Amino acid sequence: MDKISIKSFLSIIAGKITIFLSRHLFKGGSNFPGKVALKLDKKILKKVSENYKVILVTGTNGKTTTTSMIANSLKNNGLDIITNATGANLHTGIVACFVENYKFFSKLQRYAVIEVDEANLKFITEDIVPEIITITNLFRDQLDRYGEVYTTLEKILEGIKKVPETKLILNGDESLLGGLKLKNPMYYYGFNTSINDNKEIEINADAKFCKFCKTPYSYNFITYNHLGDYYCEGCGFKRDELKYYVDNIIDLTPESSSVTINGRALNINQAGVYNIYNALCSYAISKELALEEDKIIESLEKQSSSFGRQEILSIEDKKVKIILVKNPAGFNQAIDTLCLNKESFSTAFLLNDNYADGRDVSWIWDVDFEKLKDLPIQDVFISGIRMYDMAIRLKIAGLNKNSFIIKQEYKDLTDSIINSENNTVYVLATYTAMINYRKYLHSKGYIKELW
Repeated sequence: MDKISIKSFLSIIAGKITIFLSRHLFKGGSNFPGKVALKLDKKILKKVSENYKVILVTGTNGKTTTTSMIANSLKNNGLDIITNATGANLHTGIVACFVENYKFFSKLQRYAVIEVDEANLKFITEDIVPEIITITNLFRDQLDRYGEVYTTLEKILEGIKKVPETKLILNGDESLLGGLKLKNPMYYYGFNTSINDNKEIEINADAKFCKFCKTPYSYNFITYNHLGDYYCEGCGFKRDELKYYVDNIIDLTPESSSVTINGRALNINQAGVYNIYNALCSYAISKELALEEDKIIESLEKQSSSFGRQEILSIEDKKVKIILVKNPAGFNQAIDTLCLNKESFSTAFLLNDNYADGRDVSWIWDVDFEKLKDLPIQDVFISGIRMYDMAIRLKIAGLNKNSFIIKQEYKDLTDSIINSENNTVYVLATYTAMINYRKYLHSKGYIKELW
């Protein structure tokens, strides 16, 4: 056994026991075991992460899916890895993940692919020096907690500055991540081809002005929101050179995307431009870790959706796809995916305002629901704590109010979905609504694994 203090030993044992009890008695508890372990040893993370090469994934959207893609790529290359697959990305949840996987008699070198909340990165890099940190993007999200995107960036940089030797893999199409004055080695990924002819930034985009001279950005092309090949006509600031890039869009469907990355053709089993970014980020990190390219591509093409990230379920005879939506940028991407449908379908909108969702739901007025009014949508199911706010927003957007089916209880919502004439239903849910609805579906046997 490695040399370990009594305090650390007791912390690990207490954490492991709490994890066991939480899983078997309460069907959850991904953060509480970490609180227990930290109560006994504030520096336990440093001990339990000793034998790991760590990759940290942070940013506003795409953390969970990107983390899963990277983890699967490492597995497909035969490497031993751990990951916080359920998205427990706070300090306590990450501690719990390492404690659960800690082996007293092992000195085996392993990899850890860890999703990290933006505001919690500084706590993780206090005890861990990662091999790689990646930042996916920066959008307005939970304004009551993070503030504006510039505040979120500062929170992330506070953590990065503690580990100047760590390699950074950054989204080059994210203007907020360009021109960073950091000591770290930095490499960028992004799009070298346009999706459409759009060069006009949305009125509600999150970072429209040059971070140096405040001149409005110009674009050679925009992928979505404020992401794209940007440049400033005021001071000359422009996108950094891309090392990893999408160079061709072959096909976009409601189920998948076909693209080429650095000249290699790839079919991504999740729809939406945002999932192309997630796959590109995973590819970039896998290449930086010197993994075998054929196995990287193979892993990405086999990537399946889970835990509310375009997760596909069968509820009786209905094909139900659950899509997590938590801010205007992500919601608009989900809507763009729905717009690819040519056949009729039904939708369900679940809006909560718990702490993890953000108390302020006014952000739904920045979502382009107007795109939905001309789509072949049969039924519009609405639920969640703030279901009437959602109903009003959809009515103002021009959706047919006669198609609205408002149900507060998950049982009534599910019965209505089952009784719908349409066999395809998209469930767009905020974070706690997604979590709670999945728990209900698990209790009824529609989901086999809750976590």
